[in-house]
Amino acid sequence: MQEKTTESRILDATGRPFKVREAKELQTDDVRLAGLHRTFSNHPSSGLTPASAASILLSAEQGDLIAQCELAEDIEEKDGHLFAELDKRKRALIGVDYYLEPPSNPTPQEKADTEYLQQMLEEGGWIKSLIKSIADAILKGFSMHELAWSRELGEWFVEVPEYRDPSWFMTHPERRNELRLRDSTHEGAELWPFGWIKHIHPAKSGYVSRSGLVRQLIWPFIFKNYSVRDLAEFLEIYGLPLRIGQYPAGASDGEKRALLNAVMSIGHNAGGIMPKGMVMDFHSAATGQADPFELMMTWAEKTMSKVILGGTLTTQADGKSSTNALGNVHNEVRQELRDADLALVAETLTRDLIAPLYALNCKSYRSHRRHPRLVFDTTEAEDLRALAYPLRAFVSMGMQIPQNWLHEKTRIPKPANGEAVLVIQQDDPNATAASQTALAALSAKEGAAKQPDASLNEPSQTALDKALDALTQGQMSEAYMGMVEPLLAQLQSEPEQLRAQLEQNYPNMDTEQLTETLARLMFVAELWGMANA
Repeated sequence: MQEKTTESRILDATGRPFKVREAKELQTDDVRLAGLHRTFSNHPSSGLTPASAASILLSAEQGDLIAQCELAEDIEEKDGHLFAELDKRKRALIGVDYYLEPPSNPTPQEKADTEYLQQMLEEGGWIKSLIKSIADAILKGFSMHELAWSRELGEWFVEVPEYRDPSWFMTHPERRNELRLRDSTHEGAELWPFGWIKHIHPAKSGYVSRSGLVRQLIWPFIFKNYSVRDLAEFLEIYGLPLRIGQYPAGASDGEKRALLNAVMSIGHNAGGIMPKGMVMDFHSAATGQADPFELMMTWAEKTMSKVILGGTLTTQADGKSSTNALGNVHNEVRQELRDADLALVAETLTRDLIAPLYALNCKSYRSHRRHPRLVFDTTEAEDLRALAYPLRAFVSMGMQIPQNWLHEKTRIPKPANGEAVLVIQQDDPNATAASQTALAALSAKEGAAKQPDASLNEPSQTALDKALDALTQGQMSEAYMGMVEPLLAQLQSEPEQLRAQLEQNYPNMDTEQLTETLARLMFVAELWGMANA
């Protein structure tokens, strides 16, 4: 791989040149930014109220992201349900395989360079963990990872990208979608080219300061915590008898305090002392229900699930609305969210990681606008089965389908270097001939009037062989699938509607091919029986 040293020729996505000195250093190690490493969170969730939350969100809109980012960290740590839902969405990204795709109409050198970069990423071994760390932007709206470049044996490579606290950053006073490091200036420090993986993950359209889910999740978090606090107070007094102490007229302050201490301690210690002449009465235990508090907490958690995953049935089942069909629908929504998240992550990694690696190491580099891109394979296993039957039908009708297209569609690699490939096991022709010989011998032994060899060439025998071949070669399976596919498509609906849907869809089922095959079997079987009666 060729060495790149000309700064003006290698540009980042915004057209800024590559500088060797800056690439080998971390921008946050600059003495002017040293204070960032000594900052600690103020934990704004402590004593959080709707008024203070609104103030934090307003400050973020004006460029001060510190409190909003710290608040996002707090609610993720304090609320177990919120953490679990976010973690589901993040971990869903890790299990998806990725690959690098060369530029459009690639040259042989561009293909070779793309394979080289793919191998470089796989040898690094940190892409999966980086993807999960990048997904932190789902809650906060953005995530930043700093890059330090190294050069060895003529190859530029990246050490493990380092996560940077979002509270270190601010938005430009005028360009409100531009993130900068906080320093002593009003505008902040501009980010170095080739030095950052900057991932923006907008939950909605708008400025980056308002794009994180924290702005939607903070309200159910507050209301849930109010209900938790109220429930704790309710449980503290629920079931305990009301204790009233009576002191005589003229009792001193010391006697009153002694009576109060006795009243407060007897409920927990089952014993106490008080001055003679004083009385303690026990009234009926406090009664009430915890349902209102639990209802509020349930509403808050369901709202969190809807905000994060788009639904609730992939999280919990209430036994009422949680049918299998609705659960499948909500799971499809979660998969759509996963695919959308992966598309944003792929765009970021292509721009801030793949393109720089390509520019610094590959001979085919010509422009910062042309480079390989990272793609996530979101093809589901069910898609392959749905693709197999139509393809066989199209090919049988004479449609010419390129093999390269099918390999790309299914993501099944082509065999290389003489690799063994899967083949369909064909019937042994010798075994078929032997079975025909045995059949002819059986006919001769039973005294059949016809010559055995001649019977084997009769149209009935040929039709029977073809019918049997249909059973073994999958034609019956295709005919059967053609009949029941409309039914399978309806099985996702409510079970109680199945009967009515069957009556409605039965006339539309494609039974022609299956009926023809079965009729052929019955016809040739009857002829064979008559011939050998």
